[in-house]
Amino acid sequence: MSHRITLRHARKVAAAAVVAVAAFGLTACQDNADAGGDSSSAASSSSGGSDSSDSGTSGSSDSGSSGSSGSGSSGSGGGGNAGSDACATSQLAFRSTHGMGEGTLIVDLKNTGSATCTLQGFPGVDLKSKNGTLSAKRSDLAAPKTSVKPGEETRFTLYYPPNTSGGSGETFTTLVVTPPNETHSHSLPVSINVPVTDGTGSDIKVDPVGTGK
Repeated sequence: MSHRITLRHARKVAAAAVVAVAAFGLTACQDNADAGGDSSSAASSSSGGSDSSDSGTSGSSDSGSSGSSGSGSSGSGGGGNAGSDACATSQLAFRSTHGMGEGTLIVDLKNTGSATCTLQGFPGVDLKSKNGTLSAKRSDLAAPKTSVKPGEETRFTLYYPPNTSGGSGETFTTLVVTPPNETHSHSLPVSINVPVTDGTGSDIKVDPVGTGK
């Protein structure tokens, strides 16, 4: 009789052990599943896209300028173009050519993206020479809202006093352009020679994007 009780007790202990092991395995699987979900979520959140500071298809880009809608110097882009359809610096290609008149520089901005975007306002324009940087002033023209389809371009005009003084003047070799309401800039090589006078800075002006077509 005692033998049967002992055997029956042993069987109960063994069965309890099996249940305990099964429960532990189920808990471990659940913990692993939870951990896997957290890991997957973390991986998903860490794989988000990042902003690119590349601008256009040529030249280099700077990020020192910041967008502004204020008036005065055009050292930073501005004009009221905030919105999801605004042209980003990274989807624009930049090209500069001397205008028909002496003392003018035309800057073309081409939409290299896959969707239509808009530009409205004055670009930030900084001229750099070996002696320093000068920011162009804004003209009195109103800024139109310009839609630019993929592959199409718009432009703005920079005005400067040509050097007819007979002296060496000051030569600017880099043009830094910040599109309206953008914080990333694009640098273009240029050759602009102006006379060295007290009023030279105020004589260098820029029109808003979309004018002078």
